[in-house]
Amino acid sequence: MRKLITLLAGLSLCLGLFAQNPTAVDLSVTRHGPEHGSLVIIGGGTVTDEIWDRFIELAGGPDARIVVITNASGSDDFHTTAIETLSSRLGANKVSRLHLSTIDEANDEKNLSELRRATGIYFTGGRQWRIAEVYLNTKVHRECFALLARGGVIAGSSAGASIQGSLLWRGDTRGAQHLIGDHTQGLGFLKLSAIDQHILVRNRQHDLDAFIKAAPEFIGIGIDESTAIVVRGDEFEVIGKSYVAVHQAGREKFFFLRPGQRYDLHEHKPLTQ
Repeated sequence: MRKLITLLAGLSLCLGLFAQNPTAVDLSVTRHGPEHGSLVIIGGGTVTDEIWDRFIELAGGPDARIVVITNASGSDDFHTTAIETLSSRLGANKVSRLHLSTIDEANDEKNLSELRRATGIYFTGGRQWRIAEVYLNTKVHRECFALLARGGVIAGSSAGASIQGSLLWRGDTRGAQHLIGDHTQGLGFLKLSAIDQHILVRNRQHDLDAFIKAAPEFIGIGIDESTAIVVRGDEFEVIGKSYVAVHQAGREKFFFLRPGQRYDLHEHKPLTQ
C-alpha cells in the first residue's frame, strides 16, 4: 500500500504541481503519439546505423538540420557521439548544439533561432532531470512542439528517451533507483506515458508494472539497448536489435515486441503483420 501511495503521489505532482507555468499543448486527435511529426525513442547503449538512418530520413535526409541538446550529460563541454555521428553524415554545418544553463536562458528569444530552423532534435543520454530542470515549460519546450507540428522529428537515447514521456520515470536527483522522485514531469511528446530504458541489460523489465496498475490511463514502455520505437501518430514500430516491453492496463504482466513489430497506441494492441 505504501508503494501505491507513493506512485499516486508522484502522479499528482506530474499532473499539476509545476515549478514553471505549464506549456500549452494543443488538443489532439491522437491518444498518445504526436498528431504531426515523429518520435524516435531509443533505449540507450550503442545506437545502430538503422536507428540513425531512420532519424535522419524523418528529419529530411540530406536537407536535415539537427539540434543536439546535451544537458542530460551534466557537463557544458561534453562532446557527444551524437554530434560526431550526425556531423559525419550530414556535414557539421547541418548540426548545432544546445546546452543552456537556466530557465531564463531557455526563455530568451536569442537562443531559439536554431530550433526554429531545425527539422530534427536529438536529446543525448545522462540524467533526464537535468533536461527537465532547464527546459520544462519554457520557450525551448514550446519550440519542440512547434517542430513536431511542422512535421519534424524528435529523438533521444536513454535519458533522452525517458524525457519524451509525460511522467518522468527515474527522474529523481538522488539516483535512477528512485522510480518516481523529485522531478516527475517529462516533456510530454508521447502523451500519458512513462518510458524506461536499458530494460533487459539492467533487469528493469518489471519496474513499470506497479505504476501502470496505479495509473491505468497511462501506457508504460520499456526499451532495451540498441533498440528504438519510431512513433508516428498513434502507432509505433520497433527497430534495432532487441525488445520493447509494453505495460498497459488490463494485463497482469507486460509483453514484449521484437524488431519489425508494430503497436496501436490508440487501441492499445499489437498490430498483425
